[in-house]
Amino acid sequence: MKISAAPIWFPDDDRRWILEAIDEVLRSGQLTLGRHGQAFEAEFAGLIGVKHAIAVSSGTSSLEIIFRALGVSGRDVIVPTNTFVASAAAVLHAGGRVRFADVDPATLCLDAKRLEAALTPDTAGVVLVHIGGMVAPEVAAIADLCRARGLWLVEDAAHAQGSTHRGRQAGTFGLAGSFSFYPTKVMTSGEGGMIVTDDDRIHEEALIYRDQGKAGFHANVHTRLGYNWRMSELHAVVGRSQLRRLPEFIEARQKVAAVYDRGLADCEALAPLIPPAGSSSNYYKYVAFLRRPVDRAELKRLLRERHGVPLTGEVYELPCHRQPVFASLSGGPLPDAEAACAAHVCLPISPRMTTEEAEYVVAALREATSILTTKRGA
Repeated sequence: MKISAAPIWFPDDDRRWILEAIDEVLRSGQLTLGRHGQAFEAEFAGLIGVKHAIAVSSGTSSLEIIFRALGVSGRDVIVPTNTFVASAAAVLHAGGRVRFADVDPATLCLDAKRLEAALTPDTAGVVLVHIGGMVAPEVAAIADLCRARGLWLVEDAAHAQGSTHRGRQAGTFGLAGSFSFYPTKVMTSGEGGMIVTDDDRIHEEALIYRDQGKAGFHANVHTRLGYNWRMSELHAVVGRSQLRRLPEFIEARQKVAAVYDRGLADCEALAPLIPPAGSSSNYYKYVAFLRRPVDRAELKRLLRERHGVPLTGEVYELPCHRQPVFASLSGGPLPDAEAACAAHVCLPISPRMTTEEAEYVVAALREATSILTTKRGA
């Protein structure tokens, strides 16, 4: 059996609608900041339950716009080291100083204890990253801590479209939230991102920053040093199509995850990362921790070559404080993140996977880990 790691899916009806809508866009001549972009923003805001959604060119640009609107220049921003490089790079591009924080090795996410240890007198705010589609379990405690200390909280919800914690959508716990629609995500627009917020000033600033700092679309007056961070109408069309399927995509991923949960419940080699009670993950990634000292690279090779099972990329293989690009930033080792990043795998998952395929992945994992642990013992 051949398993795909993370295939993108556009059902036949959706492809037809996309092509018709793109043809209408091309005939209209308005290829950016048009009605489809506005509709995408309104529909996404409705899903999340916020006043404002601002469509932009990427998840990375959505973060940088937020940080510029918040005025991070010259201030410290706490970023969990277990995140994609863009979470920290966006702070630096906006003029802020990154201070990396360790994470809870059981969840891969920032928690209140580790956040408090990372705070400085110059801390302006905190970036909370929801890993793999699971809302960070201590999101409420972190939001309370930020309020008590007079800090803003921004959620990097790039992985978490449609994920919830105690009935509340990812992206709504802080001052603003950032989403990515990169092709690997649960829903995609090809390239693109979205800012969500209830804050009117952030909304107004974001509209300016995304369009070269212009005070208005039809005016040639520039009030901010912005950039071309617009989302095209073509990308918005694709995003709208995918957004309509998001509940269906999440439900299908959750069914695959349930097969993995059952299949690995008594596995001695792997321990699944189970979202806490009251949370609903979109399962952008299905994370499992290696319980035994198995060589991860060898496990991935064996699964791919012997069973045709490709494991998706880790979240993350190398924490940010060990990335060469951030070598000049101050700070020492962050051992919990280093250990957790080195000791997990992500299983293939998509809305098109069948129960049979998921069960095949479990069987392949059991066989491969048994071979590797036996070889190590010998």
